[in-house]
Amino acid sequence: MPDMTTGDERTALLDQLKQLWELVGGHEVRAGGPALVEELTGHFGSAPHEMAVLTEEVANHRFVDFDIALEVVAARDAGHRAIGIGGGESRYHHNFSDMIQPPGVGFGGGRFPLAQVDYANVATGPDTERAAIAFGIRLFRYAGVPVAVLLRKANPYRGRGSATLEVLCPDQPTAARLLDELREISLQRSVLRGQVVGLAYSGYEQAEEGLTFIARPNLTADQVILPEGVLERVVDHVVGIAAHAEMLAAHGQHLKRGVLLFGPPGSGKTHTVRHLLSITPGHTVVLLAGDTLRFVGLAAKLARAMQPAIVVLEDCDLIAEDRDMHHGAKPLLFEVLDAMDGLDADADVTFLLTTNRVEAMERALAQRPGRVDLAVEVPLPDEAGRLALLRLYAPVGAFGEEVLAETAARTAGTTASFSKELIRRAVLAAAKEGLQPSDAHLRGANDVILADGERLSRALLGVQDSGVPGNGADPRATPDGSGSFHLI
Repeated sequence: MPDMTTGDERTALLDQLKQLWELVGGHEVRAGGPALVEELTGHFGSAPHEMAVLTEEVANHRFVDFDIALEVVAARDAGHRAIGIGGGESRYHHNFSDMIQPPGVGFGGGRFPLAQVDYANVATGPDTERAAIAFGIRLFRYAGVPVAVLLRKANPYRGRGSATLEVLCPDQPTAARLLDELREISLQRSVLRGQVVGLAYSGYEQAEEGLTFIARPNLTADQVILPEGVLERVVDHVVGIAAHAEMLAAHGQHLKRGVLLFGPPGSGKTHTVRHLLSITPGHTVVLLAGDTLRFVGLAAKLARAMQPAIVVLEDCDLIAEDRDMHHGAKPLLFEVLDAMDGLDADADVTFLLTTNRVEAMERALAQRPGRVDLAVEVPLPDEAGRLALLRLYAPVGAFGEEVLAETAARTAGTTASFSKELIRRAVLAAAKEGLQPSDAHLRGANDVILADGERLSRALLGVQDSGVPGNGADPRATPDGSGSFHLI
């Protein structure tokens, strides 16, 4: 039979069928239990749709902090409970105010049954997690007033880029006070407080929305080999100010400070930083390096909220080169300066910067008080330092003092990382022979690494040759043989 409908009629019919299909697809057969609206009506003693919803957006890396805060506050009410929301996929696309409409009102009215609470495992440290409410409602009384708080984790795939708290309460001033207290507790109980975090994610660490939790180093002072007094100066500036923060603030003195560690690659700058993190367990630490240096603004805000805090900027010469060397704007440089200047004077925050090329540093960053107020050289180790490093890295009892002293004398101009690699090669040579490490293995490893054919390896370990180290003059060596240089 021929089709007698026109094109417009067919289009209208198809539109109607599509709308019907969408309604059918979005419908969920209701279970025998109560609906969300009925449960909320019983909790409040009145119709929930007559109340306003107060919404707070939360950065997703702080979502777990608010989950903790909400649990703390709700637990004050012995009758508190958590409920989930059914309704299939459509529940993720509706606001709380849509869900509480009575049956037949609006697209969502009355169609959401009760269900199990949705939870998500969220990182709270390098090796800890928390099952946080990802989509659910906490019902409790706050200051004697019934409240319902819908906690929803961000889900970019469903069009929600941030987490939200939606507070339903018959008294708006009470709802506002509740949110104020939740903000305060979320900062006090934050999982970031006292942690070491990086703003990079590889997929192999405990992480939450771009923040990676890093195990705090455990590096004692005797494992850091520096010229006498250098480590003490740095520790005093970072830790000493924090220890006397109350008195300094009482006398109007600023607490924020900047420390610049400079010196050639492999001299021990990062090692020094690791020691500082080891002895400041109460500090929140944000590590920035490479591409993540662009997040210095976020790091400063996080540090201000979680103080006492340390912001580490490794190899900061990559983004803080002297403006005279290049034409055009340097947005990232300005962001670093703004972040350091923007903190209040009473912020107990340390900016800890390292650089291999202090001569490339922007003068405004390196010399202006309030940005960097202490610049410390971490030089190449002198002979005594090299001997101490060899003793540190050598297996106990493996090598005699005579060969260690001989090796230290032969390796003028080398780095701390060179000493560590030299010991590793000696142990490896012994392992290949099936023997315990001995003086002969250390001498042999030293001969090999100092040979002309190992020139590239020495360069990678921070040694710039002018002939063979120990056999010829090192162009960087000072009269005492330390190889250190002083630029500021």
